[in-house]
Amino acid sequence: MAELLSIPRSVEWNETYITILNQQKLPFQTEYLELKELEDVWEAIATLKVRGAPAIGITAAYGLALAAQRYDVSSMAEFQEQLQKDRDYLASARPTAVNLFWALDRLVVSATAATSVNEAKTTLVHEAIRIQAEDEDTCRSIGEYALSLFRDGDRILTICNAGSIATARYGTALAPFYLAKERGIHLHVYASETRPVLQGARLTTWELMQAGIDVTLITDNMAAQTMKTKRITAVIVGADRIAANGDTANKIGTFGLALLAKAFGIPFYVAAPLSTIDLATKTGDDIPIEERNSEEVTHLAGTRIAPEGVTVYNPAFDVTPNELITAIITEKGIIRGNYETALPALFRN
Repeated sequence: MAELLSIPRSVEWNETYITILNQQKLPFQTEYLELKELEDVWEAIATLKVRGAPAIGITAAYGLALAAQRYDVSSMAEFQEQLQKDRDYLASARPTAVNLFWALDRLVVSATAATSVNEAKTTLVHEAIRIQAEDEDTCRSIGEYALSLFRDGDRILTICNAGSIATARYGTALAPFYLAKERGIHLHVYASETRPVLQGARLTTWELMQAGIDVTLITDNMAAQTMKTKRITAVIVGADRIAANGDTANKIGTFGLALLAKAFGIPFYVAAPLSTIDLATKTGDDIPIEERNSEEVTHLAGTRIAPEGVTVYNPAFDVTPNELITAIITEKGIIRGNYETALPALFRN
């Protein structure tokens, strides 16, 4: 357990500001930023200084609570009006990860029961702290269920970073690896680099190495060869939004891994909290896919690697159809089969 404590938290509340681990600087520099203004929080989310659906939600919740502490209003009507305005502003930072909207809406709802402005301000802070604490418990539960699917010696492929620094702690897709390490179970992780921003290379390998977990880095286009020659036993990924039918949006490249897993007969697992499940979104076709700046593709570490003026298509996410997903692992258990029935049932238990 001591090894896990060495892994830095991605987000911390400090009463008058928020501290985040600047994930843009990893793995070469461990830098913490102090976010003191609402605009700072928006910029940190939009520019990937903080990333990972749960961590985005936590940061946004703290950002909204922080902004509310400074409202100079006398009535609850004025308070709610300003709160909704700031909620909408933060929600515009990134369009795909549903945890962002879930956390912001949870805070707005929590304040509706307050009878005074001061009570509302206090309520918002407590609710944001509760979201972070719940996420840590949620991630551990996801890890427990996921670990039950693996055996000592398994070789498991993942993409992007669904780990401790993308959540409150433990992560989603990476959670079973931390729990396995605690219990002396050996799992070998293969991490896809995750072009174009290289979250797998920069972040996943970094945090797993901090905990002494056996990890091997591959480029994205090595996945098929790796599955074949390294006898990959499973693929596990996180999620930014899961539609009501089980279609799952995750970092670009995930869909390709799911197709390869099907071709090789390898289980393909999605690990995500209930807050990532969006029952209001019927299918993956309804999930908005963020397209990011072309320089993420044309440049590498600030150096141009493509011709000037080339047309770029840079979707940040893709959608894996439900029929390619072996199981979805949540804090309430593992579901398979008819996701349209199984996903809503999770919210009734």
